[in-house]
Amino acid sequence: MSDEAPEVLKPLKTFSHLAKERRRPSEYEITTTKAYWLMDSLAPGDDFPGERQTKEPFEISSEIPMAKWYHKYRDESPLQYKNWEAYRDPDETIYRTYCRMQDGQETYVDGILDEFSETEHDVDLDPKWVKVLASLYTPGRYPLCALQMGSAYIAQMAGSSTIANSAMFQTADEFRWVSRVAYRTAELAKTHKDAGFGQDERKHWEGDAPWQGFRELFEKALVAYDMGESFTAINLVAKPAFDEAFFRQFGASARRNNDMLVHFLADAALRDSERSRRWSTSFVELALNNPANQKVFQGWIDKWVPLADKAIDAFCGALPDLPDGAKDAKKAAKAFRASLGFSG
Repeated sequence: MSDEAPEVLKPLKTFSHLAKERRRPSEYEITTTKAYWLMDSLAPGDDFPGERQTKEPFEISSEIPMAKWYHKYRDESPLQYKNWEAYRDPDETIYRTYCRMQDGQETYVDGILDEFSETEHDVDLDPKWVKVLASLYTPGRYPLCALQMGSAYIAQMAGSSTIANSAMFQTADEFRWVSRVAYRTAELAKTHKDAGFGQDERKHWEGDAPWQGFRELFEKALVAYDMGESFTAINLVAKPAFDEAFFRQFGASARRNNDMLVHFLADAALRDSERSRRWSTSFVELALNNPANQKVFQGWIDKWVPLADKAIDAFCGALPDLPDGAKDAKKAAKAFRASLGFSG
């Protein structure tokens, strides 16, 4: 027997993967980093100690269909980076702060809806504008639902918990606006009983010319299964195009047609759009640390932008009193991508 006393291990002051920072970790770091159960956090990497992607997405078998899906569309994506865990949300949003922030936003939106309801705003709407709302606004819950599904897929296929976290909050944002458009649909149906509110939205979405560009764009984007292409198609192309057309340009048209309620709602929605662009920018900046990803991103952008531009032209071309709507929407979406270093 050895007479040596057993080694006494000192307790860690924080999680081992955060100890290297030599400072007290933030709440964001504690709750968000290294939390993704689909990744192996123990295998050493070359440049980031203790970090690299796993070869087994699940702890069962690499032969199960879902594991093969992750291998093909995430691990073998043309978009490659040595350590996706290095991504950080610029807003450092966590569930607690998201709920507090959006509770304030929901209170603001509720106040707007209540105020306009009390003044019987919908009664005074021009009949021509009511038809525009019925054909171009209330069907908006369909593309918003598509954006919700798209961001949820990005979260599911993300290469780290920090990326998944940002995508999941974007998913929640989209659901908020699906709900708000549905609420307005019900309100309008009470006042304008013969306008088709709550009845004809699917018919408009599937058959009306102004919507067919966005319908094609979203249906194709939702089957872009590669992790990197899905992010590019949704966050860099489809969502900017839709947000600029449906929220910013439709909001401007609403203002010119004395529908300040829709204008204010659209303005509130654009706050969420700005946060989406901030986290998307941080993701792209990280990915571009691998120079090969510049060409990968640009190839996907070149593929998806023509569909988005066609969608903007069709939708904004139908908006009343907005002759430059399509041009302005495309210009804004292009400017966002240009800020990331991409053309198109």
